[in-house]
Amino acid sequence: MSLTFSLVLYILLAPLAAFAIVIFLGKRLPRGGDWVSLFAIWSGLALSLYLFFTRMLAHYDPGYIETLSFNWLIWGDFTLRIGIALDNMAIMMLVVVTLVSAVVYLFSVGYMHGDPKYSRYFAFLCFFSFSMLGLVLADNLLVIYAFWELVGLSSYLLIGFWHEKDSAANAGKKAFIVCRVGDAGMFIGILLLFTTLGTLNLHEIADGVAAGKLAGGLLTITGLCLFCGAIGKSAQFPLHVWLPDAMEGPTPVSALIHAATMVAAGVYLVARLFVILTPDASLVIAYVGGFTALFAATIAVAQNDIKRVLAYSTVSQLGYMTMALGAGAYMAGFFHLVTHAMFKACLFLGSGSVIHAMHHVMNKTGSHGDVNDIRNMGGLKRHMPLTFLTFLMATIALSGVPLTSGFLSKDAILGGTLAFAMEHPRNWLLPFFGFAAAALTAFYMFRLVYLTFTGSFRLGPEAERHLRESPAVITIPLVILSTLCFFGFYSLPAFSPTTPEGGWFAHLFPNPPRAYEVSASLHGGLDPAVAGSSPTMISDLHIEKKVLRHEVSTAGAAGKATSEGVPPVSMGEPHTEVHHDEIHHRAHNAAMIISVLVAGLGILIATLGYFWGKISPALWQRRLGVFYRGMFRKWWMDEIYDATIVNGTLLLSRISRWFDLKVIDGIVDGSAYLTRSYAFIEGWFDLYIVDGLVNLTAWIVGLWGRLVRLFQGGQIQRYILYALAAVGLFIILKVV
Repeated sequence: MSLTFSLVLYILLAPLAAFAIVIFLGKRLPRGGDWVSLFAIWSGLALSLYLFFTRMLAHYDPGYIETLSFNWLIWGDFTLRIGIALDNMAIMMLVVVTLVSAVVYLFSVGYMHGDPKYSRYFAFLCFFSFSMLGLVLADNLLVIYAFWELVGLSSYLLIGFWHEKDSAANAGKKAFIVCRVGDAGMFIGILLLFTTLGTLNLHEIADGVAAGKLAGGLLTITGLCLFCGAIGKSAQFPLHVWLPDAMEGPTPVSALIHAATMVAAGVYLVARLFVILTPDASLVIAYVGGFTALFAATIAVAQNDIKRVLAYSTVSQLGYMTMALGAGAYMAGFFHLVTHAMFKACLFLGSGSVIHAMHHVMNKTGSHGDVNDIRNMGGLKRHMPLTFLTFLMATIALSGVPLTSGFLSKDAILGGTLAFAMEHPRNWLLPFFGFAAAALTAFYMFRLVYLTFTGSFRLGPEAERHLRESPAVITIPLVILSTLCFFGFYSLPAFSPTTPEGGWFAHLFPNPPRAYEVSASLHGGLDPAVAGSSPTMISDLHIEKKVLRHEVSTAGAAGKATSEGVPPVSMGEPHTEVHHDEIHHRAHNAAMIISVLVAGLGILIATLGYFWGKISPALWQRRLGVFYRGMFRKWWMDEIYDATIVNGTLLLSRISRWFDLKVIDGIVDGSAYLTRSYAFIEGWFDLYIVDGLVNLTAWIVGLWGRLVRLFQGGQIQRYILYALAAVGLFIILKVV
């Protein structure tokens, strides 16, 4: 085994070993064994960064990949191989998962100090990290699905960590059940792939699609079924309802699972399967993501719980990523996954710092107010300057303000989506979703900052005396994550503040050619997957020509086809390529200007309403009426689910109970009654008829026997007497 895979296996298995040690021995170890978990994840981060610099950046090859696999199942002629696929995306995700996990573990030392289940908490964190790392490294959909379910299990354990609270226990169950709905669709998609292609290896799947073994409507259905898993894990509409309730878990859990890693698993899956998605499937994915982005943003506008605002913001940003991948902006979608992990984790940990301080105030004053309610806060920047500055930096990045990583990634998404709409004008709703969500994001995030950190402390000056900055173990992770919100980390060596193009990320993650386009090239025409599509859905679907211009061989199907001497995908004549590039250039410039304007507009309105007081939020809440109530009540989604799914399930269970009780049990009880009645009649017949006839026969035989016995006494004198009497009687009767 090479050094590379020795390091990879250490990164994967170290959290699992830490989980086993802490879960069984944690209470006997100093400090609950938290140092075991910290060592496992921080050493994993160090090795991930080593791979990042020595494998990913040193090679600087978009097609870089190393694999390690072995035979897991041999059944006749069939062999199932599983293993590890280490490419640029896997290394990038290793860095994201271990980095966010490392700072969250460190933050948790201060935040969870004194909790009676302290060691169990760190054990569960390690189990989650192991599950997520396994999902990232797997080269096989079956193994991905296994780790996918382990991630769901670990999230259930962490969301319901404070299970003594009904709300936390219910939130854990809700997350587990809702995600299972999407996972069922994903499992169907896996079965469709296996039955048609005979393999579950990611690269072999792409090769099979490129060879035309799976095409047309079946390929579209398969892609959408696999996307169902992403709808559940990445909280896309309509399966988004679990994520806001998951805020019942400890705040570091919210940062780790529901801001940076677990919810990104769905987006990661779509990115992995990008090459096999048909235009029809991609368009559905784009609209689901776009609608989710705007829908969740409208809800976040009206929330007062600091973590729920961030939760709905996460749903919205996940929608952005999904929309980008559906519209063909592969690099932009994955880029936003990476940048969002940093600033959203910073925001969640910042909210944790605020909640930690509010808990201290409540304990000192004996108050029982809601520590998460931003209406109980205000003026915190005077007492928590470091928390304020890091929170503000992450807010600026999330809002898409220039010179931040969020501006680069959101502008790339909006530019890609706008270009797709310019090429296919019928889909103008997609950029509308994006720009409208961008404006609302800037508004609700600065509303959150103003209500939390500016003005006066709303619990009074006596309570304000107890406000203080969080300890270094809490603020150091905030500084690390807020620093990573700076654009320069992602645009080197170009160091461009307006676009990721020319930077290492854009170079290492170019848009890969679609597998069905490879199939069309190999067969000298359009693949059925494309031939059956509408004109709006055909063509390159925003597939960037720079892949072929850079002459890189991707790690997917097209890369293998090129390496085996198969001609690459024809992207059209030079003038078509120039026209395509011109559209994307114009779309990028327009999107950059519009995104800055809409973000500025959102920030301005929030400032007018919540900082300068020039606009009355209460007045506008009344004017908006039912529209505001809809946003505040989350568009009644929980009530709709309660009225339809939950009550429908309860009604079905009541109907089933009635059917079981009255029909099934009625049939059984009726059968028993008929059986008893038949047995009674049969018993009576047997007793009085059958036994009666038998007894009557026996009585007659006995009577006859007694009569016969009168004449069969065994005395010869009596026989002579009887004979003489009979003869005499006969003579008398004859004479007479």
